[in-house]
Amino acid sequence: MPGETLYVIDRIVTNPGCGKKFVDEFRAGYLPNASGRNLTLDNILVSPPLWAEDESNVVTITWTVEGTAGWWAMTRSSRGDGTLRQWWDAMDLLIAERGRTMAAAADDVAGLADV
Repeated sequence: MPGETLYVIDRIVTNPGCGKKFVDEFRAGYLPNASGRNLTLDNILVSPPLWAEDESNVVTITWTVEGTAGWWAMTRSSRGDGTLRQWWDAMDLLIAERGRTMAAAADDVAGLADV
């Protein structure tokens, strides 16, 4: 529904010393095509907030999509995108683990769940 924002939250744990390289690769290779998949970048957070050669970073990337229609559009376009799969495959050496979740503002949940 219009006006109801869904948040897509990507959590990437990098291999030690790979945090900055992952964020740089993300900005150069993933971010430019994200709007075509209906994603709007909200934030890139890095924890701990330093680039250390002997530590992993947790990179949390938050996106927004408008309502359930926006989420479905993002999902459909991402699943069929072979270049996206190739990009993630190329990042394997930098990443220890990754996951994606969705969230919404508490006030939007009732409207979003009424499908």
